[in-house]
Formats: sequence, C-alpha cells, structure tokens
Amino acid sequence: MNLKKLISVARGETPADLLLKNARIVNTFIGEIEQADVAIYGDRIAGVGDYDNAKEIIDLQGRFLAPGLINGHTHIESSMLHPARYAQAVVPRGTLAVVTDLHEIANVCGPEGIKFVMDWARKLPLDMLFMAPSCVPATHLETSGAQITSKEVKKILASPNVIGLGEMMNFPGVISGDEEVLQKIGASQGKVIDGHAPGLGGKELNAYLSAGILSDHESTTLEGGKEKLRRGMYLMIREGSSEKNLDALLLLVTDNTYKRCFFVVDDRNCSDLLREGDIDAVVRKAIDRGLEPVRAIQMATINAAEYFRLYDRGAIGPGYIANLITITDLAKLEIDIVFYQGKLVAKQGKLLFPPPPVTPELRGTVRIKPLMGKSLKIPLPRRERLGEGETPEESYPVIEIIPGQIVTKKAVEKIKVVDGVVMPDVERDILKLVVVERHKASGNIGLGLVKGFGLKKGALASSVAHDSHNIIAVGTNDFDILKAIEEINRLQGGLVVCANLEILASLPLPIAGLLSPEPLDVVVFQHEKVEKAAASLGNLPPAPFSILSFLALPVIPELRLTDLGLVDVNEFKLIK
Repeated sequence: MNLKKLISVARGETPADLLLKNARIVNTFIGEIEQADVAIYGDRIAGVGDYDNAKEIIDLQGRFLAPGLINGHTHIESSMLHPARYAQAVVPRGTLAVVTDLHEIANVCGPEGIKFVMDWARKLPLDMLFMAPSCVPATHLETSGAQITSKEVKKILASPNVIGLGEMMNFPGVISGDEEVLQKIGASQGKVIDGHAPGLGGKELNAYLSAGILSDHESTTLEGGKEKLRRGMYLMIREGSSEKNLDALLLLVTDNTYKRCFFVVDDRNCSDLLREGDIDAVVRKAIDRGLEPVRAIQMATINAAEYFRLYDRGAIGPGYIANLITITDLAKLEIDIVFYQGKLVAKQGKLLFPPPPVTPELRGTVRIKPLMGKSLKIPLPRRERLGEGETPEESYPVIEIIPGQIVTKKAVEKIKVVDGVVMPDVERDILKLVVVERHKASGNIGLGLVKGFGLKKGALASSVAHDSHNIIAVGTNDFDILKAIEEINRLQGGLVVCANLEILASLPLPIAGLLSPEPLDVVVFQHEKVEKAAASLGNLPPAPFSILSFLALPVIPELRLTDLGLVDVNEFKLIK
C-alpha cells in the first residue's frame, strides 16, 4: 500500500482505482443510511463523499452498499468442504471474513491440520482469521488424534492471522485452576480469548471470567444470556445447522446492549450454506423476527470487528479494507455484488473466478481395530453405578435429545433386556449409541443409549463427532451399526446410512475424515442424499447427522458418550 497515494486519492487529486457512484451506504458507525460515493485505491477505501475521478466507475443507481459480513465464530470443518469449496459457498453470500477455531481438524491432525487450512486461506478471496485451539483434546474423557500443549499454543499465536485463543471449552479446568489450562490462557494475554460456558452462572461464571475470557456462544436461554451480558461477556448469538439460539436470545438485543452482541453460526453444514446462506441467513432471520435491518447488519459487521480488534473492517470509511457488498433489498438482505479488497469477486450468487485446483491431503486418518458384533453388546449395569433405589433390571442412563439444541438431558429410563444384555427399544425411541476410537486403533468402544432420534430401522454412522472425531453411530440393531462403521472405515471417513445390511447412501470425507475434496454442488448432492436416506428410516429430527456429531462432545451438558464411556458433563466424569 502506497500511503501517500491513498491520501492523494482521498483528497480527490489522484484518480481512484474504482469508484462506486450513487450508493446508499449502510453506515455501521452510527446506524444510518447515507447517500454518497465510495472511492477505492488498491485494497482500501480512500474516501466517502462526492468523487468523480477514477479508472473504473460503477454506478450503483441507489443500491445499498454495506461492509462485507463477518462470521465471528465458526468451525469451517463442519461444512465438510475443502477450504476452497467453503469460500465458493460463502463469498457470494457476502461473508468476506471468518474467525475460525480449527480445533476440529487439529484434534485429528494436530498442527499439520492447522497448517493445511492456513496455507489454503492465502489463496482465497476471503479473510480467514484464526483462533489458536485451546482444547485439543477438549477433555481427558475422550481419545483424540493429537494434543496441543500450552507451548504449542504459544507458537500458533505467533503465526500470521492468528488473533486470539479459541473457545476455552474446558470450563471445569478454568474454574478449578488446572495448571495446563491456565498456562494456555497466560500465553494469550493481550489477545482476545473466546469462551464456551454452557449453563455457567453465579460464582462459577465469575471464576471463569476472572481468567480474562471475553465471550460466549453457548447461551440458550434469555436468563443465561442476560447474566453473561451483565458480567461483561460479549454475547455471540448462534444460529447454526443444529444449534439454533436466535429466537431465545434476540430479546436481549436493545439500545443498551446491542454493541455487546454479534451473530455467529458455530457449525453450519454444506447444504445449509448453499441453500440458506451463512451469516447472511442469520441476519435475514433476525430482521424477519423484528430486528431493524441496519442494526442487524451492524451485528454481522462492525460489532464482530471491534470485539476481535479488527479496526480496519466492519464499516465503510476512509482507510478501511474495501470488502463490500451491494444489497438490492435491505429488509430481505438480497446481496447482488461482492467486492473483496477492492476487486469484484462475485455477482448474483456466483464466484467470478474458478477456485484453485484441490490436491489430495491429510488422507488415511481413520484407523480402527477390527470389530465384532459382541463388542457392541451392553451388559446390564452394576448396581453401584445406578442411583439410589434403582435396580439393574429397571434403569439405565439415557442421552435425551432436545429439539433444536445441542444440549441434552440426562434421563433414566426403564430398559429392555434380552439374555442379560441391554437392547434398543425402538417402540419407545430408545436406540443404541456407539463411539469407536479411530485414531490409534486402540479398540476403545463407548456404548450407550439415546432417546429422541426417531429411527425405526437401520443405522447412521459418521466420522464427524465433535471434537475428537472418533466414529459415532446410532441404530436400532447391532448388525446395521457394525456394517455402517465398517463402511466409514472403508471410505476413510464420511457419513453413512445403512438398513438391512445395505448401504443406502454415503458421503465420503477422506480429508482427515472431516472434509470432501469434491466441488460444492457434488458435496451438497451427496449430503442431501444421505439426509434423505436417513429420513426414510423413521421420524428423524432435522439435520440428524449434525445432531449425531454433538452426542460425543463432553463439554456440553448434560450427558454424552465418548470412546471411553458415558460422561456426566455436570459432574465432569465417566459414569460407566
């Protein structure tokens, strides 16, 4: 950047590289619509006002002009798309900056996985900004493929475009003063530290915040969100594929609080990105629920930028990066043209250049010990592991799904027993859940029961299982579960639907067992095929594979299953 020339363009003395005439600017600084021209030099906005001199002029004819959208917290791996295909999905939707915590791929491949995404990010018309993963693995209650220590966190924080410490999921470790956890936080002093505090309140919340943690995206209730705002947290209002919190939290956005709130998606699959959008979909939904459009855009731009200390993004002003979108209908957020660093990169929903060719990387990461049917059998629980007054024949802890949320309930249900073995009870929608360790071929298998999945026959299996990404499967019988797991192993990662020992549909994810190298439309076709096949097996909730992927995450209350067994998250211990 030639600063002297930028100033000359701003003064109107030197022609701009690009001049956007007759724009209705969404001024995110003060929440107003402003009629003006925008002069751009290189990748920067030189000036806003009345300009005429430029090498190229585009007359916007009164269309709205807004800063590019910022996704303030996402795990791009949940899209199941290669980074190049991910950009293809979100850039035409107006997302021009994403803040991503790569703990998904890091749990499989360690620093090599992080480097893979960082290398690709430099080739894309999208600003990927990284948070150093704080929890690889998330807890000691599971087996991951890698470990990132406090020393490695310090190294990652020194890398280009790493702007802070990713969500501190080990909130019990923070509160109890775990030395390794505190060293990671200590290494991040002076940078943004994201939080992850489901259900925390009172003195425990105070203890968590006292460590310097600034935000939370796990609020699911009005009361919980309000307490976190009162205690100084920034509230990330999340609306993902299976985590939908906007309706519950939007009432917290007022004239007094909105600067402390911004939108995130956390996890959004490829189909939702293509069909509905990314942060643009959250903005549209918020407007539809009654939020004023300019304020909604502020919460998807400048609010996130200021939280992450990105002081040259999120607004249209002199010296700001020229990441811009044009909008034909503000209330519907109909995005037409997308400019990245002052260059036209997308129009009417399409990228204007082909994504770079994708090469095979991070393959062969699924390694499991050969399974036999008997290894999936759940024996009757021992009496001492049950609650007071419960008998082995009557009771068993069951993970109960809560519609539209990733939190679960810990239920205790009467169980079906055949020849001394706990069985699925399809009529009561109590199904078998299995987690198979897939990084070290240790033979670890976690076994449990889940309620609320709605399968009437068959099984689903996936190598996407947050955050350690072991193989997770749910089913009505051991034969289909075993067949589905074996297919995941054969594919070296993916999503599988099986019934009557027949593979009905699959989505191969050979890159770290998490991502597909295929073009966006191919991955979406395969994803929608497996979702449709899954839906044919019963009365399943929306996004069943997204729901399944979170049932192995032992940092979200109340009950989870890992390769080591059933985890009571509130007690932070194995109960099986």
